[in-house]
Amino acid sequence: MGTKTSHIKTNDKEKRILITGGATGLGQAIALALINEHSKRGEKLKICIADIHEERGLETLALLTEKGTEAFYQPCDITQDDEVANLVSTIEAQWGGVDLVFNNAGVASGGSLSDESIDQWKWIFDINLLGMVRVSKAILPLFKAQGGGYFVNIASQAGLTPIPYMNSYNAVKAAVVSLSETMKLELAPDNIDVSVVCPSFFKTNLDESMRSDNPAMHKMMARFFKKADMTKEEVAQSICDQVTQKRFLILTHKLGKRAFLMKKLLPTQTYINNMLKQTKAMKRAMERR
Repeated sequence: MGTKTSHIKTNDKEKRILITGGATGLGQAIALALINEHSKRGEKLKICIADIHEERGLETLALLTEKGTEAFYQPCDITQDDEVANLVSTIEAQWGGVDLVFNNAGVASGGSLSDESIDQWKWIFDINLLGMVRVSKAILPLFKAQGGGYFVNIASQAGLTPIPYMNSYNAVKAAVVSLSETMKLELAPDNIDVSVVCPSFFKTNLDESMRSDNPAMHKMMARFFKKADMTKEEVAQSICDQVTQKRFLILTHKLGKRAFLMKKLLPTQTYINNMLKQTKAMKRAMERR
């Protein structure tokens, strides 16, 4: 990897941003929120949308360019080493470096321990965790060469306060939280910052990619998404506000913050007992095939 980039300055008026999984949903909403925020401060953005969905990626690109933002779409499957390497090479050729990386690409899964196959576990870990690792490892030489950078890793409330019947999803998002904390500590001496975002349910298209062999799981998830009290735009705005403050743990939902606080403050057995009560209804729903 070359070393074309210069040291990041805190008064830079131009930010180069990569968003994986940026063609739709939260990734797209983050891109639009960033444009609004930075335009208020008189800063210009350059945005790369990396995604496997070309048609949606080009649609999002049109939205960004209509707002006067310099942007490009790069097809990228984050499970493929060569595509990730090509993404980073393209960014280096286009911009000479990158300042902010949103590791946003991800999928959903659901089911009980007995429901979920090992193939499903491998599928979600390859995308949600190893995909993030691939992108971060490939970007890291650019960050080090230019003297700094910022990773924002999208996890989930499920990684902090897991609910039953989402075994692989809970586990992979908890792994993202742990990875992010490790990165935060390990990369600080290189002036590389890290945040981890843990949103709860919100209205998005994540359910399109959800895998589960239990039809009841799809119905239950659909209800959760339908009852969500925040839109993707509101979640994206909350993320951007907290990224500006460089908070490490970014929580976006009031109920999520309360649940996390309860888990931290209540005696462990009391918390587990409370969760067991809430599990009964879910268990009945999951057993209806």
